[in-house]
Amino acid sequence: MPTCLPLVQRRCHTCASTRFRASGKFRVNAHHKLIDAWLLVLCTGCGETAKLTVLERAQVRSVRPELLDRLHGNDLGLTAELLQDPGLQRRNHTALDWTGAWRLDTGGSDHLDREVIDVSVRFAARIPVRPVRLIADGCGLSRAEVERLIRAGNLVSATRLSGRLTGDFTFTLKR
Repeated sequence: MPTCLPLVQRRCHTCASTRFRASGKFRVNAHHKLIDAWLLVLCTGCGETAKLTVLERAQVRSVRPELLDRLHGNDLGLTAELLQDPGLQRRNHTALDWTGAWRLDTGGSDHLDREVIDVSVRFAARIPVRPVRLIADGCGLSRAEVERLIRAGNLVSATRLSGRLTGDFTFTLKR
């Protein structure tokens, strides 16, 4: 589950840094019947403000009133939703850096002494995580040990455990 907002990966025009943090503030500008809205982000290197486009030349009547209220109120929940929106990331040529912005909740470690463990992993947000690292942290193993268990067939899953995942998955660990 997320513990804070992720950093935005984008090049700063002032200092060439590649990391921005979301300020949680929006800028909304209306031009007669058209409206623009941006999410403001701050460079971690120099503090320069950059804008991520949320709405561009949209008809005011086509924007839901509750969205406008959230934009005007600088809603932090809306900031979190928009940062994870693939369309917004694509439109603004950004990516998210989740390093240090999530935690693993295992519900206790009393289940680790069993011979066979069936585990279901649920993501509270679309956080890209390597399953091998997640399993190692959750079960108190090293990543090399998890890799060895996969090769030996003692850790099996219908989902590919190499690479990164952002969706829920299950696995079985045999000791």
